Amino acid sequence: MKNISEILTGVKTMGIGGHIRPDGDCVGSCMALYLYVKTYYPEIDVRVYLDHPRPVFSHIDRIGEIRTEPDDDVSFDLFVTCDVSALNRLALVREAFDKAEKTVCIDHHATNGGFADINHVEGEISSCCEVMYGLFDSEKIDRSIAAASYTGMIHDTGVFQYSSTTPETMRIAGELMKTGFEFSKIIDHSFYEKTYIQNQVMGRVLAESIMLQHGKFIVGYLRRKDMDFYGVDGKDLDGIVSQLRLTKGVEVAMFLYEIETQTFKVSLRSNGKVDVSKIAVYFGGGGHVRAAGCDMQGSVYDVINNISTEIDRQLSAEQEA
Repeated sequence: MKNISEILTGVKTMGIGGHIRPDGDCVGSCMALYLYVKTYYPEIDVRVYLDHPRPVFSHIDRIGEIRTEPDDDVSFDLFVTCDVSALNRLALVREAFDKAEKTVCIDHHATNGGFADINHVEGEISSCCEVMYGLFDSEKIDRSIAAASYTGMIHDTGVFQYSSTTPETMRIAGELMKTGFEFSKIIDHSFYEKTYIQNQVMGRVLAESIMLQHGKFIVGYLRRKDMDFYGVDGKDLDGIVSQLRLTKGVEVAMFLYEIETQTFKVSLRSNGKVDVSKIAVYFGGGGHVRAAGCDMQGSVYDVINNISTEIDRQLSAEQEA
């Protein structure tokens, strides 16, 4: 697929969906596509479904039109997933996706094996928003579409710090900025800004973190009871694993939090020597070489031991090579 118009011809009803616990790239890419279709294909009844995006994305135009529950009153000619690496990661609308006349997957996860009728997956690209930019007519990207796209790009590149950032990523970001949105406010408000409670939680995780494998592997964790004590959920924990990764001498950082009894959401970050996507896929998740995740069952220490074994396997192989 070279242009989004290829899949929109003759479409009357269209659904857009993202992954569970949507991050900035998921929200940004879904909303960029939604805004593009709303603006240039007004004849299409388009609906976007996401699992309760965080308030930090409130700067995106028409964010209030996101549906957080599936609809029973429509069947879709076309359903497009954005930033969804596997079908079991699609939130809310699996049934609508399965029943759609045509399905399309737009993504940038190298672990995505393709699950739609049309799979446009560019595994070397920084973000789904960057992939989406390449499918739009550049002259049609207005300020609203640009702001949504830029939001996704900064979140999946760590504000252009991660190794997935390329000269092309920066060129596209510059083109988006030309539309005139307040890029610095988007960065501060949606990426860096933390509430007092969020800072307290991060401080606790850092203070109680564990160093393993001679300082090459650092782990932070939160149990359900601790999250209840602070009154936080998964949406409040962004940035913790990235902060752990910055610890001097560390090759891999892991942060896990309990989503239900003895079930943990695991986030992994690498500084280069370990491919964390391979580890995440092994445990049923996915992601990228330096940023990946999965859900795991067991105690905190079961999860740590299982992940540690896989990290040690890669580090040992790297030393022997």
